[in-house]
Amino acid sequence: MRERSCDVAVIGAGTAGIAAHRAALDAGVRAVLIEQGPGGTTCARVGCMPSKLLITAAEAAHQARAAHRLGIDLGAVRVDGPAVLARMRALRDRFVHAVLEGLDGLPEETRLTGRAVFEGPDSLLIDDHTRLRFKAAVLATGSSPSVPEPLRGLGKRVLTTDSVFEIETLPASLAVLGAGPVGLELAQAMGRLGVATSVFDPGDSLGGLGDPELKRAAREIFSGAFDLHLGAKVESGAAEGEGARLGWSGEEGTGERTFDRVLAAAGRPPNVSGIGLEKTGVALDDRGGPVHDPRSLLCEGAKILIAGDANADRPVLHEASRQGRIAGRNAARLARGEAAARPERWVALAMVFSDPQIAVIGGGYDPEADHRVGRADFCDQGRARVMDRAQGGIRLYAEADGRLAAAELVGPEVEHLAHLLAYAAQDGLDVRRLRDRPFYHPTLEEGLETALSDLADR
Repeated sequence: MRERSCDVAVIGAGTAGIAAHRAALDAGVRAVLIEQGPGGTTCARVGCMPSKLLITAAEAAHQARAAHRLGIDLGAVRVDGPAVLARMRALRDRFVHAVLEGLDGLPEETRLTGRAVFEGPDSLLIDDHTRLRFKAAVLATGSSPSVPEPLRGLGKRVLTTDSVFEIETLPASLAVLGAGPVGLELAQAMGRLGVATSVFDPGDSLGGLGDPELKRAAREIFSGAFDLHLGAKVESGAAEGEGARLGWSGEEGTGERTFDRVLAAAGRPPNVSGIGLEKTGVALDDRGGPVHDPRSLLCEGAKILIAGDANADRPVLHEASRQGRIAGRNAARLARGEAAARPERWVALAMVFSDPQIAVIGGGYDPEADHRVGRADFCDQGRARVMDRAQGGIRLYAEADGRLAAAELVGPEVEHLAHLLAYAAQDGLDVRRLRDRPFYHPTLEEGLETALSDLADR
């Protein structure tokens, strides 16, 4: 067994871990990056990039079928499922390769491969080959998909958000458990690619929306894209031939149906169990995760920081990257005997790349807050009607003094409007100041102007 020491140990080589390792090295300390594999980051391998490749193909098929509404007849549209999936994997693999190339360029002495388990508050055992002593550590172990109890034991009939991108052909039918961002994106994409798709979720919301009006609008919009069962819980699953027969109950009653495949998209719990956290002295919450300061990312009870999906706070890439940088710099500070810094958090920004898109800024709708509300609908918005995509709306939430606090949007290409609103909320802009900006005609941004005008009047 090799004995090694370092200033900062970074566990996990995903987005947060890579950023933490680089930040610690830039701070001038000895840092070691430990990776169990398979590597390549969740985003590139099984998240952002392969899902967007699938969505892009699905949008092309949908636009071709819908072109007749603009007076253009393209004839029958045929989806070559194996070709769509092969292109997705080929480009996905290029993104993963680029990440791995960057890791390969690191000096050998700054990397270790294997599963890291804490032996104590300042020691890690990597497989059975290395004991690594550290002054501070960053936990960036990421997350893994969960499989609900009724689906366990169904074998290959069940897909997860890790395995769905490895299928060679599209199934004839698919049940998606979970109507959050990932479930909604993949369900709509599969439906547009010709897969008979059904979505089940025990809640009443799609894509993380909270505003009652927008929730109703989204439900109406997406129920036309696939078979939607909100307020429904899948209670049983059994193998039936090559497929799976599911049974569910909910606000619409009970039902049973057989699907070729089932996609579990009901969440990705953090990878924090079985790594010896109980030996470190850190305080653990009721889910077994470390209690930590969301600004410094320092865990309570030890010189261990937690970043990215591992802390289950804001599991999106831009947050993971920033958290990695913060954790890496703070780990270096702790290794030198200094106090951890507590930078201000970014405003929360979440998006769903469905059609129409969904965006939630600053936490979105809060029924307990005394917010003024500004409204605008895309149904009557000029540019949205020109694009034949007049669906959804905008809800802005402001404090009594006029500062923009949060927003929720459902509509065409709202990813761009969401950035504008996130910057405005981050900078504490007053609604009237934001309203007094140029809004070009005809653009989707005019919908934002309408909502700001409505809010300013209040």
